[in-house]
Amino acid sequence: MQYSQKVLDHFMKPHNVGEIKDADAVATEGSPACGDQVTVYLKINQETHVIEDVKFKSYGCASNIATGSMITDMAMGKTIDEALAITWRDAMEELDGLPPTKAHCSVLAADTLHEAIKNYQISHGLRKVEDFSKETIIDELKHVIYPQVGEDIVTLKMVKYVGYDDGVAIIDIEIPSFDKYRDNVVEEIREHLEKYQQIKDLQINM
Repeated sequence: MQYSQKVLDHFMKPHNVGEIKDADAVATEGSPACGDQVTVYLKINQETHVIEDVKFKSYGCASNIATGSMITDMAMGKTIDEALAITWRDAMEELDGLPPTKAHCSVLAADTLHEAIKNYQISHGLRKVEDFSKETIIDELKHVIYPQVGEDIVTLKMVKYVGYDDGVAIIDIEIPSFDKYRDNVVEEIREHLEKYQQIKDLQINM
């Protein structure tokens, strides 16, 4: 697997590693059971909403560590609105690319940063808690990466149907039975959606 020099540099000597004891916001995404997890800590100026300090802790592969290092570098010194605009693709580009099978690591890093910022906004009355709906599920599926090409399954039109009613989420995915990434995609979908307490039953049909 070919990594850029930037990825190797951030993996060997990652920036902003650790935790902030009196953090204004914290978020953890992913799961060690699935292979990757990231926690992001933020210290934010309450008057200017500038991120004055950011730290991360990572469990996972070289790409996971490198993207955690890069995304925190990119967020440092930015306002929370500017940091929310940082995408997983931005992080990948700053690292001079990632192998398609590792694109999900960039998604995880960006998602964790964004979740920490949203937690801060909610706790400070800057954002309302969003109602859970079918659109919430679709938005999460936009963060599920098909490893062969490093693109999300919604953009690739693999998602054929999404339904949500009374705690039951139904997702129809079009992936051939012989596809070697089929199980990876299912695991990613479950990882993204099972964190929602509103979902009592998740049905993935293929």
